[in-house]
Formats: sequence, structure tokens, C-alpha cells
Amino acid sequence: MNKLIALVDGSVYTQSVCDHAAWIAKRTGSTVDLLQVIGRRETDSAPANLSGSITLGARTALLEELSALDEQRAKLFQKRGRAILDDAKASLEAAGVNDVTARLRTGDIVETVAEREAEADMVVIGKRGEAADFAGLHLGSNLERIVRTCRKPVFVAARAFRPIETFLIAYDGGASSLKAVDHVARDPLFAGLQCHLLMAGADTGETRNRLDEARRRLEAGGLAVDAAIVDGQAETVIAQAVESDGIDLLVMGAYGHSRIRSLIIGSTTSEMLRSCKIPVALFR
Repeated sequence: MNKLIALVDGSVYTQSVCDHAAWIAKRTGSTVDLLQVIGRRETDSAPANLSGSITLGARTALLEELSALDEQRAKLFQKRGRAILDDAKASLEAAGVNDVTARLRTGDIVETVAEREAEADMVVIGKRGEAADFAGLHLGSNLERIVRTCRKPVFVAARAFRPIETFLIAYDGGASSLKAVDHVARDPLFAGLQCHLLMAGADTGETRNRLDEARRRLEAGGLAVDAAIVDGQAETVIAQAVESDGIDLLVMGAYGHSRIRSLIIGSTTSEMLRSCKIPVALFR
């Protein structure tokens, strides 16, 4: 791994994103590219509702005043973004990460990440953003969009960092979970950690063969693996294993179903992101 993109926005998750990015960078020798994206809605003002009865001179004066306010507002967002980046960079450097860059951009965050992800190996983002509804367990408005479009692994930081010593791969034999297994087997990020490999569903000859093949790939990468098949719905089985086994990090494929199907029947990925209090590494 050579570079991480760490997305910060000034929310309560910003410190956690920095802590997890520092942990990843120190284990893999990666550089960290801090990215703060100011959305167009934040810098664009609402259109003025000017009555036609206002005289031309008054209307011109009002437009000039609104323009000045827009300029001042944009400068404040820029100043705030720089302050967030400065604090985040200082946090990473204090944690021992020396190669850190900080970039402030204006535009759509998904488009910005798409432009920059080619030169990165992983994207780190908080589970929820500034406008998160914690009581409703709503995910950040941009998280699903980024996960669905990003070609690189996405590491979703929990609200607070805690030492990571054990991780669970939720494996279903599909393309994305197989990609996760292959990545984990060769990534120094996971070296020396205890690996749990879990399949949800009936223990048949086919599922056992898939599990054994995944286990062999992980063991070939030098990992100690505890593999199991547990009957039940994936969401329930994974959540119970995370809790009972004291898992520190969940690894899984991202959004195995189409977006339309997910909207109708829900998604294991979204449910795990909402309910798990630990970080989640997602692979598409």
C-alpha cells in the first residue's frame, strides 16, 4: 500500500478518521492524502426572491449586497476547511505519520474521490458526516455513494478508534468477498492479526468447499484463521459473531445486490454499517 485518501469534514468522526488512517499508514508504510471537499450547496446561496415591484435601483443594490454576502460566505467555508485540514494533519503527524498532504477542493465529493482514487490504494471515511442523525442510525449522505462508485477498498471508521487485534471476514463466496480475501491475504495491514472467516447459511458440501478455499488462501498469506459456517440470516449471524468474538474490524464485500434490489429488500452492507460499532473495510 502506497497512499491513503482520508476524507475529513469537521464532524465528530474526523478525529476517528485520522486515528484509523494513522494506524493503517504505520502498518503499511503509506502516505496519507487528507481531503476536505466543500460541497457546491455550501458555497452557493439560495436564489433571491425579488419582487417585480422593487425599483430597479433598489433591486441592483440588493443584488450587489447578496453578491458580497456570497463572497464572504465562500471565504468563510474556505477558511474553515483549511482549519479542519490543519488540525487533521497535526493529528496524523503527532501519531507518527510524517508523509501527509492536505488538499481543499470545492465540488461534488464523489466526483472528487473518483478523480483522485486512481493514485490511492484505500479510501478512509467516517460512518456519518456533519449532518448525521445519530438517533436514527442514519449513515452519512455521501458514504453509500462513495462505496458504490469507488473502485478501491473503502475503510469506514467507527466513531472512535480502538486498538485492532482481530478481524472478521464476512464471506459469501461472491466476487466482492473473494476480492476481499485475496486482498487481505497479501496486505501487510492484516499481518499478525487474528483472522475469523465466517459464512452464513446452511453447511453444505458446496459452502464448505468455498470456505475451505478461502481459508487456504488466507493461510497461504501467513494468517492464522478461525473458519466457521453458521446457519441463519447474514445480518444476524455477522452481528452476533462481532459481539461474541470481540471483533475489532469487519471485512466484507460491498453491496452484492443491485441498488434497486437493495432499496426494496435492504442490504447486508448497509445494515452492518448502521449496526456495527466497529470499523468496516469494504471491497467491491
